[in-house]
Amino acid sequence: MATGRSRSRPNILITGTPGTGKTVLGMELSKRTGMNYINVGEFAKENNFYEGWDEERQCHVLAEDSVLDELEDVMSEGGNIIDYHGCEFFPERWFDIVFVLRTDNTLLYNRLEKREYPEKKIQENVECEIFQTILEEAKESYSADIVHECQSNTPEEMETNLDNIQRWLQQWPG
Repeated sequence: MATGRSRSRPNILITGTPGTGKTVLGMELSKRTGMNYINVGEFAKENNFYEGWDEERQCHVLAEDSVLDELEDVMSEGGNIIDYHGCEFFPERWFDIVFVLRTDNTLLYNRLEKREYPEKKIQENVECEIFQTILEEAKESYSADIVHECQSNTPEEMETNLDNIQRWLQQWPG
């Protein structure tokens, strides 16, 4: 299996609570860099990688092993931007850098409300953000030196995040 040192282009994980701007950041970064963008939720939907339905949360349960098996070769090649709200099930070897997007709780609540999430799901996600659940998962799953917390409240912060990631990419030794 290739490691970051042998890939010609890095793999990037963009993670965070739903509503923090992962998809907007990932798609724009892909557009600017030509890197392959994979939204894991959409990828699972396209390939029917589900183990069932969570009635309480009104969402599918991801078949993690199927996703991992299907992405293994693509990830070993490098040059990928992965977008997903979880991170602990991805192999550490896949990523060269991890960006955890964070958003103000009130703003996050409003974003999820606009998506018409059920109230219970909104509350769970806001609590996840309050307790920094995704950030802690990332820190536990990956080397501390590759995990970066990014504020994602405004278009200006999004642009700053894009600029910072592109600067990092320019320094990639591949």
